[in-house]
Amino acid sequence: MSNEMPFVQIDLTPEYKRNLRELSKKYRNIRLDTQPIIEQFQGGNFTGDRIPGMGENYVILKVRVRNSNIQKGKSAGYRLIYQVESPTSLLLLTIYAKSDREDISPNEIRNILAEFDRDE
Repeated sequence: MSNEMPFVQIDLTPEYKRNLRELSKKYRNIRLDTQPIIEQFQGGNFTGDRIPGMGENYVILKVRVRNSNIQKGKSAGYRLIYQVESPTSLLLLTIYAKSDREDISPNEIRNILAEFDRDE
């Protein structure tokens, strides 16, 4: 028996890919900034705060990611929103810069999920 952590499969929604591409034009280091958190996810470490109002069936979390392009700490960094689908599967829903917008609403998250379900 091995004590290896399960490798977590990570999927990206079209919304996440679009936002990452847009943000990377403005913030050159976004991929470097998000890499450590992605690696945490892959190791099964799902961090962040659960987003209320999504219902019991959805485990949607929001995690703060430091933006190394601006010197303001995590609170002004990125918000990465993701869904835990199972202990070995998660879905990156969206990412945004806190300096660009306020919090995301449960309705927006539902729209992203609906769009992703159609694409599969």
